[in-house]
Amino acid sequence: MPTLMIADDHPLFREALSISIESGLPNCHLLEAGTLAQLVNQLDRDDDLDLVLLDLDLPDAQGLDGLAQLRERFPELPVAIISADRERETILEAISIGAVGYIPKSSPKASLLTALHQMLEGQVYLPSDIMRRPASTTTSSNASSPCFAKRVNSLTDKQLEVLARLTLGAANKVIARELNIAETTVKTHVSAILYKLNVRSRIQAVLAADQAELAAGMARRGLPWPIPR
Repeated sequence: MPTLMIADDHPLFREALSISIESGLPNCHLLEAGTLAQLVNQLDRDDDLDLVLLDLDLPDAQGLDGLAQLRERFPELPVAIISADRERETILEAISIGAVGYIPKSSPKASLLTALHQMLEGQVYLPSDIMRRPASTTTSSNASSPCFAKRVNSLTDKQLEVLARLTLGAANKVIARELNIAETTVKTHVSAILYKLNVRSRIQAVLAADQAELAAGMARRGLPWPIPR
């Protein structure tokens, strides 16, 4: 039975979120906190949680400060952001700090439950509708575009298709279904992508992926972009 903590300062939102979660995870155990201090106090008593859903606008922790504090104090604790902020840059920054997922508060119930199941299975969840937006010119990726272009050219067509779906936050099961390949094959492609991009994790691959160059690489291969859903 998974144990989840909802950390949000709006009681009505916590109640609505609890109802939605219980409908999709009927055996889960839900805890609540209205401030970061309350959350930390509960974690000091018992940090054996499967997932924390953390709002970005708690009264005593604005923006990503709360996430950073939790990652430093409880490094093994899975924390996902749930927020009204839908900026792609905020999402990527949260993931780079160590969040295991990012759920917009405007997400429909089905997307919320999909995200929870995915994160409880140990995968990272990113909202695909936001991730498919191009990154802003003022906050480009960590990797330089020419360098990334060379690495894109080293990927096979199938690896390129897998990488494109990784940048949209797709789980291995989803990628396997969309590309009509086995999930074990997806894992093999992901390993090859990490090696060729010289990164250590899926998240680093997403952060390194220059969206414009990725789209250009897909176009050069005659592969569809944006990915049809």
